[in-house]
Amino acid sequence: MTEMQKLYLLVPLAPLAGAVIAGLFGWLIGRAASHWVTILSVVVSFVASVAIFQDVLAGHTFNGSVYTWLTTGETRFEIGFLIDRLTVMMMLVVTFVSLMVHIYTIGYMAEDPGYQRFFSYISLFTFSMLMLVMSNNFVQLFFGWEAVGLVSYLLIGFWYTRPTAIYANLKAFLVNRVGDFGFLLGIGLVLAHFGTLDYAAVFARAPEMVNATIELIPGSPWLLMTVICILLFIGAMAKSAQFPLHVWLPDSMEGPTPISALIHAATMVTAGIFMVARMSPLFELSETALSVVLVIGGITALFMALIAIVQTDIKRVVAYSTLSQLGYMTVALGASAYSVGVFHLMTHAFFKALLFLGAGSVIIAMHHEQDMTKMGGLKKSMPITYWMMFIGALAISGVPGFAGFFSKDAIIEAVRFSNTPGSSFAYFAVLTTVFITAFYTFRLVFMTFHGKPRFDTHGQHDNHGHGHGGMPHESPWVVTVPLILLAIPSLAAGWLIGPMLYEGYFGESIVIAQEHHALAQMAEEFHGVLPMMLHSLGTAPFWLAIGGIITAWFLYIKRPELPPIIKAKFGLISTILERKYGLDEFNDWFFAGGARLIGRSLWKGGDVAVIDGFFVNGTARLIGWFSTLLRHLQSGYIYHYAFAMIIGVFVLMTLFVKG
Repeated sequence: MTEMQKLYLLVPLAPLAGAVIAGLFGWLIGRAASHWVTILSVVVSFVASVAIFQDVLAGHTFNGSVYTWLTTGETRFEIGFLIDRLTVMMMLVVTFVSLMVHIYTIGYMAEDPGYQRFFSYISLFTFSMLMLVMSNNFVQLFFGWEAVGLVSYLLIGFWYTRPTAIYANLKAFLVNRVGDFGFLLGIGLVLAHFGTLDYAAVFARAPEMVNATIELIPGSPWLLMTVICILLFIGAMAKSAQFPLHVWLPDSMEGPTPISALIHAATMVTAGIFMVARMSPLFELSETALSVVLVIGGITALFMALIAIVQTDIKRVVAYSTLSQLGYMTVALGASAYSVGVFHLMTHAFFKALLFLGAGSVIIAMHHEQDMTKMGGLKKSMPITYWMMFIGALAISGVPGFAGFFSKDAIIEAVRFSNTPGSSFAYFAVLTTVFITAFYTFRLVFMTFHGKPRFDTHGQHDNHGHGHGGMPHESPWVVTVPLILLAIPSLAAGWLIGPMLYEGYFGESIVIAQEHHALAQMAEEFHGVLPMMLHSLGTAPFWLAIGGIITAWFLYIKRPELPPIIKAKFGLISTILERKYGLDEFNDWFFAGGARLIGRSLWKGGDVAVIDGFFVNGTARLIGWFSTLLRHLQSGYIYHYAFAMIIGVFVLMTLFVKG
């Protein structure tokens, strides 16, 4: 094993070691040692990722097995790494955001009795995500996929004494099982038809299978590649919270805020986006699958953004914005602009983690109050948090110069040039969402930090040792430093658009068919970062973003009495959005209710009627009936017994004579 291969192993194993030490021995080593050991393990992972990144830029990629786990027949199930430009970008994003979350957690979870357990979980989460992105085969991908899901279940339900947290983590677990079932079927079809689970071997043989068909229903053949891609995408729909498997993600806000940032920024929810980008050699062979991806992404981007407008919980606004931004990434994948989707994944990771951790800083200052209607005027008392969140808000709104502008504009352009069926709907969806995104983001900023204070400054107790009395104060440095460090890439990461999209950064790690020419057309029109920013000043996305910001300012600063009037006028629409299109009620009625109905039917029909009624009680009744019959014969009269003996002898003689 070379030195570089040892470094590859160090990246995922360091957080695993930190998780084991903090999890099993946290009670022994104490709180401070637990956070130090996990933070240092992620630092080691991040530094190793930087070294590997430099090595890959020098042209050294790796694709090989590290350990053979199982061999059955000709098939080998292996632990292996694929280290290329797509992988190292994900490794850097995951380890950096995870490191910021680890540091931030020291301040946020300071008073929590489950301190060591929490650090163990987030370190284990980092390990799981790194195994997922570094995998070179479907088995390891599935291991990381399931491990991320399991640890997210533990983290969402971290405060297990809250019924809402238990409901939320169960919901997340069950919805993800729906997606994982499709994902597993897709992997099963790959193994059945390709005979291997190694990426390179599958991708090499895929063009030969382009016309292969499979009959799901006898007599109606489907293209094999379409079925495989759609099944794999069903897995991504649950993990990356695409409509209609998105319902778990807003409820996952029941977990502590650092987890909201870790799950929603760079890690779990982007696993599906990364997976589809990695599978580009397969998806490019199915126009139908790309069309499904494109339309689902468009629906998610638009309709989830609309729900964010009516939310008053500060974390839920950011959660619905995550859903919407994931829709953007999915649209880019459907338009065959995989590098654009992954580029937005990277920029989004920074500004979304910044917004979540900023929201957490506000929640600390407000003594764990999350309702924005009870905030206001926090700009004076929390200047660092305010300005960092302001940078995050400008980035997500797509204001020129900030990271979100470059990646979001690139997605809109990619869809405009796309010739995949459904691209016109997706273009309408992503363009409209620009206005809505800017509106709900600045609604959050204005409601929280501007205007008159709407909170009670008397009689509150600061449990975190911040400030004095009931007045909100700026959070401690362990909370604000990660905000500042995340604000830097939220501002500057988009300037890498040239190398990442148009100068072949991703190289051979992403495959695009010749007929999908959106990215090539965009490259012809790209003349540099500054010309792109200047050109944007005359385009619809820029003015829609500015319009959204101005509308939010007018409604929540200039005329704050208007929103309740508007809400009353549009009561029906408001109710539909507040009830999230009734999807939760439908799921409760149809799926949960249906499952209960089937269970009740099986209980009443199977258990009560057949097993208890027929077999158990029926046997007892049969014996009782037979016993009653015999009781008549056991009368105690000699002549009854003599009569029975005579009949018996008669029957025996009859049989004997016959014989």
